[in-house]
Order: sequence, then structure tokens, then C-alpha cells
Amino acid sequence: MINLGPQIVRLRPAPHTRAAIPSYALKVAPEKHFINWQQDPFGNHLARLVFPEKTRTLEVEINLISEISVFNPFDFFLEESATEFPFKYEPWLAEELTPYLEIKEKGPLLQKFLQTLPEKKQPTNDFLVAINSCVNQALNYIIRLDPGVQSCEETLQLKCGSCRDMAWLLCQILRHRGLATRFASGYLIQLKLDQKSLDGPSGVEEDCTDLHAWTEVYLPGAGWIGLDPTSGLLTGEGHIPLCCTPNPSSAAPISGALEPCESKLHHEMKVTRIYEDRRVSKPFSENEWGEIDLLGEKVDRDLKNM
Repeated sequence: MINLGPQIVRLRPAPHTRAAIPSYALKVAPEKHFINWQQDPFGNHLARLVFPEKTRTLEVEINLISEISVFNPFDFFLEESATEFPFKYEPWLAEELTPYLEIKEKGPLLQKFLQTLPEKKQPTNDFLVAINSCVNQALNYIIRLDPGVQSCEETLQLKCGSCRDMAWLLCQILRHRGLATRFASGYLIQLKLDQKSLDGPSGVEEDCTDLHAWTEVYLPGAGWIGLDPTSGLLTGEGHIPLCCTPNPSSAAPISGALEPCESKLHHEMKVTRIYEDRRVSKPFSENEWGEIDLLGEKVDRDLKNM
């Protein structure tokens, strides 16, 4: 039995998530606790938990319903001044974006990598796609259970990293190019494709979800746009942001103090389809067509007997 200090839980979808969240519930054990909902300086939802008694366990359970609908990640407007890169933020905007423009790392490997990136004037969208793709191709994505985030130098030296390592590297690369970025922590929902792809990977074999991290860049007119260096793509309908901050240290899913003890961590996530609209790639099954035919025959009989 130990004393738990205050715990901060950052597992509630952020206000700017593009996926509708009609239902959300947070359940915590031990049941005897106090909870205060707060917002950090960046508008993220935080649950602050206080436990008045000693405990053997800390359990956090999240249940939410999300409406996953495909959208075009390039469906955004850019101010005329930002349609081509490089561009500069207006002075008043740059001042407001100061925390997101701060360059934290200037190591030799990072400087060398920056020299390999495109610098010619080009459409802003093309530039972002190219940079994101360069990071994706230069690094191998790994699942890393060690705490914290690697420095850019470590990631570039190892030529691999977890999602959070790659996201932080991309944040720093874009800041060196004068763009405001923030570190995004969130859920990634991946659904099995209805049909296998004919010209590339078909994705996951089963529906799955997990905690993930990516980068968001601020573009005048468009606002914050997500880039996922682990895939080399812009974020899509499966990315649900939870906490977006200038630095990874303030975006951890759960943080807090506890007394010295031996501990074990168990983490489980699952996704269940509640309802699906019928579509060309996934029409009715034979059994469902049979039920429709039976209903049609019943309607015909009822009409004849009227």
C-alpha cells in the first residue's frame, strides 16, 4: 500500500479533433478519489485526480464513441501569403506562436540532416509532404517501451524511433525552417479494409487502436495541420488528438508522483464497430439479402390482402 500524489490524466479528446465524439466516460479506481477537470494553457482537457488513502492499484478506464468518416486531409484554405514556402508569419502571429517556434536542439546530426532537405520555393503543401516523407524514409519505426522521448541526435544516430521520437524530430526540423509546430499525443484507430489493396499494403488485418504521437504545424488560414512521420502521410480520420503542446514533456497520457514501490503496468485498448453504413466495397451479406427478400415478400402479401 502506498500514497499516490496528484495524477494528471490527458486522455480526453482535444477540442479540435475532426472526429465527432458523441460519448465519453472516464472511470478511475480506487473509487475514493477527487477529480477536477481543468484546461492547460494550450486548451487541452486535463483530469486532476487526488487520492486521500493509500492504495495498491491505480486503474484508468476510458470508454468513448467516435464517428469515423473519411475526409480529405488536404481540404483546407491557405492565406495567399502562405501558399508557397518559404514564407514568414506576420509579426503579431509569430509573437503569439513563440512557444511553438522555439528551437530546442541544434546537434550536428540534425544540422546535417537539415542540409539534405529541399529548400527551393514550392507550394507549401508539396513542401510539407516532402519533409514528412523524408523523415519517414530516413528512419525505421519501432515500438519502444522506454520512458521519455529520444533527442533528435539519438534518433538520427540510431536511424529508428518510436512514434513520439519521430514526431519530436519532425517538430524540430520544421521549427528550423521557421514553422510553428506542436507535439500531438492521441489515439490512432486503424480499421481493416473492406477489400485487399491491389497496388500496395492492405493495412491492418483486424480493427485496432493504440496511443500514438504525431506533429501538427500551424499554417495561416488553415490552422493546425497534422503530419504523421510514421506513415509519411497527413493525419486522417483515425487520428484523435488528446493533448497538443509545444514540448512532449507536457503531453504525457498520465503523469504524477508516487512513493517508491515495485510496479507493473498493464495496458489494453480495443475498438468495436457499433454501426456501419452499407457501401459499394462492403454490401449486404447473403443472409442479410435473404432477410430483405423475406421482408419484401411479406410486404407484397400484405398489399394483396388489403
